[in-house]
Amino acid sequence: MISISEIQKFFKGKITLNEPLARFTTFRIGGVADYFVEPVDTDDVINIVKYASQHSIPYYVMGNGSNILISDDGIRGIVINLETGFNYLKNENGVIICGAGVKMARFADYCIQNSLSGVEMLAGIPATVGGALIMNAGAYGGETADYVWEVKVIAANKLKVLKKADCGFKYRTSGLKNSVVLEASFNLETGNKEEISRKRKELILHRNQAQPVEIPNAGCVFKNPKDNKAALLIQQCGLKGTTFGGAMVSHKHANFIVNFHKASANDVIELVKIVKNTVKNKTGIELEMEIKLIGFEEVKV
Repeated sequence: MISISEIQKFFKGKITLNEPLARFTTFRIGGVADYFVEPVDTDDVINIVKYASQHSIPYYVMGNGSNILISDDGIRGIVINLETGFNYLKNENGVIICGAGVKMARFADYCIQNSLSGVEMLAGIPATVGGALIMNAGAYGGETADYVWEVKVIAANKLKVLKKADCGFKYRTSGLKNSVVLEASFNLETGNKEEISRKRKELILHRNQAQPVEIPNAGCVFKNPKDNKAALLIQQCGLKGTTFGGAMVSHKHANFIVNFHKASANDVIELVKIVKNTVKNKTGIELEMEIKLIGFEEVKV
């Protein structure tokens, strides 16, 4: 059992008990967190991570809540949200210093305002910079890792600064998964502000037309198999519009599952199983989930 009074001796941020998590996720699904903490600075994060480690308490860092599905039973232990204390942006001679709690859209707009090009294609990703780095989120041929210079993390309870080469960036993953990302610096290219802004608007318009942004979802459910597209495989198997409970395979984009009517996490899991099994039986291709499952003890999909 966590002692709140003990934590408050070293923790300056806000602590909430039994915090409902659905409103913090783009899926609008998920149970409660035992403890929801909002650190205000690096010391807060280091101290709460150390406390959790010393007392064998599980902890999870939540960004914008995209690309994840949280169990209906919620998350045991501590959920750390960095949007309060790590929501800053700085331009230091063309190098952008960005707190992990900054949303990708704001990051991209800040770069555009500073006439810096390279991340405008990522503006539509509904993630914080920290979350986007951990999963190396990408869109329209670009990845979050493309212009990374350094990443500040807490690993093994210690503050470290990693160069890009030390971050283990790969397609939709990285070596940062066991770290708490606090900050990143990006070395971007100078460009024409109006041209970059125009490109951003075009990409956002295309995204809004191609993806079900009007209905709660967690982004692409499956990774693209080698030399193929998950959405195309799902569509070819006639799965668009397939439902389970309140979850549905989007009519607009087959690699999206949407929460169209008060879906539970279990509804989504069962629909994922239907899609995976159907695609495997009809094409022989095993789809791999891109969405991360959080708070599930034993679930096979």
